[in-house]
Amino acid sequence: MECLLLAVVIIVTLYIDVSKVERLTLIASIGLVLIAEVINSAIEKIVDRIGTEQHVLSGQAKDIGSAAVFLTLLLAIFTWISILWK
Repeated sequence: MECLLLAVVIIVTLYIDVSKVERLTLIASIGLVLIAEVINSAIEKIVDRIGTEQHVLSGQAKDIGSAAVFLTLLLAIFTWISILWK
């Protein structure tokens, strides 16, 4: 979903009246979400590779990875609102 969102964002930013720096910031904010998602997926794969049994630390590692994705989504939303709300 994030890849599709990034493609849409790139197209949308070409049609809105913002500076080059603002355009880059808008695109980068969504790119960060994609990067966080990839890192979160890597964390989940590593935890699953170590073992299938339930462990508190494994659950915490997965939760922290998901929180990182959520925080980057919030950052992207805040960035878009702050730039477009002129």
